[in-house]
Amino acid sequence: MAMDHGYGHGHGYGHGYEPDRGHGHGSRRRTHLLPPALRTPIEARTWREFGYLLLSMPISIVFFAYAITTLSLGGGLLVTFLGIPVLAAGLAGCRGFGMLERARARKLLALDVADPAPVRGKKSGMMSWVGAVLKSGVSWRHLVYGVLHFPWAIFAFIVSVTFWVTSWALFTYPLWQWVFPRHLDQSGISLYSDSRGNDFFLDTPFEVGVTSAVGLVLVLATSWLIRGLVTVDRLMVSGLLGPSRLATRVSELESDRGVVVDTAAADLRRIERDLHDGAQARLVALAMDLGLAKEKLAEDPEAAARMVDEAHGEVKTALQELRDLARGIHPAVLTDRGLDAALSAIASRCTVPVSMSVDLPSRPAAAIEGIAYFTVSELLQNVSKHARARRATVDVWQTHDRLMLQVTDDGRGGADTSAGSGLAGLAERLDAVDGILVVDSPAGGPTMVTAELPWRG
Repeated sequence: MAMDHGYGHGHGYGHGYEPDRGHGHGSRRRTHLLPPALRTPIEARTWREFGYLLLSMPISIVFFAYAITTLSLGGGLLVTFLGIPVLAAGLAGCRGFGMLERARARKLLALDVADPAPVRGKKSGMMSWVGAVLKSGVSWRHLVYGVLHFPWAIFAFIVSVTFWVTSWALFTYPLWQWVFPRHLDQSGISLYSDSRGNDFFLDTPFEVGVTSAVGLVLVLATSWLIRGLVTVDRLMVSGLLGPSRLATRVSELESDRGVVVDTAAADLRRIERDLHDGAQARLVALAMDLGLAKEKLAEDPEAAARMVDEAHGEVKTALQELRDLARGIHPAVLTDRGLDAALSAIASRCTVPVSMSVDLPSRPAAAIEGIAYFTVSELLQNVSKHARARRATVDVWQTHDRLMLQVTDDGRGGADTSAGSGLAGLAERLDAVDGILVVDSPAGGPTMVTAELPWRG
């Protein structure tokens, strides 16, 4: 009976193990005639980011005016009872502006910032809600964003528009240079002019070409300048308008708790299924065979002896299944002798030769040790079933306060953590204990899977 400890569902390498043969629409790669540095000005991302900077100024003006008015009015009315609810209502309005800014960043900057948790009072009623808003750090961070983003938005707007207009105007100068002699009574752009008639115009073909070349350089530079400007906006939106680190951590822990509960339930169902379909069924059949043998013992001793012999074989099979089931729950060798011996036992059952290296100064916490054991077991099962490898290696070591596991094979590669594969389930279970799973498996191999777990010794 193969061990199935619930650390992955389906094939460990999933459909992603098949090499990409380049068929179908999903596998086609877009080809570009221009290198990345030259196509940046015409990319949709650049235009979206420029549009973001253009919209930032009017929105920031309104947000800033609202934030300052709210703060001033609420602070001025604090001498009366009205100041507290006015300030709370103003902070709630700032959260509304923050919702708009997150949606704008999500649409134009591809920055997905989670919405902070809504404000809820401990009790029902207006005053409870007012107190919750005033105590909410998220609300005050929205107010800070409205104040700080205003000067930055003005600066970014002026810089981006100036460079954008100037660079494109110079780059397209050969197309509109005719405007000067026809309508402005001069031969081209004036670089120098004084009252004594000394002047210098960009009007010869060479000068027009140089001007356009300078404009092209500025166009390319402006695109990267815009990306640099929106980087600051990204930091401000993610840092001030998203949920706090504590709230994010609580949400992660709640999600991890759900994963742990689901895993425990799946393990219980697996144990129940294995007992019902395996050892229990054999023991029931064994009891029936022994009953028949008992009835035949007096009238046909030879037939009874054969039935007892068959029952003896069934007992051995049932005992082996029970051992495998116990090993899948928590192997005794892991408890008694630690990871080195337990992983060596797993490696001996792998269908390919496995080189084992365990370098640990001491034993980690029992829970972490069990997760490490089942992680290596799942990965070696994947190697046996799907990798088509000739050999594999397992390395285990400690670095600082982390337990590192690395399983490599020389198989066909193509493994990934796409949804539905065993590796995806394994990654979720490692994440539940603040672990990380990294898969490096190009098509054609080799495959290297690295797992990182907290030590918690």
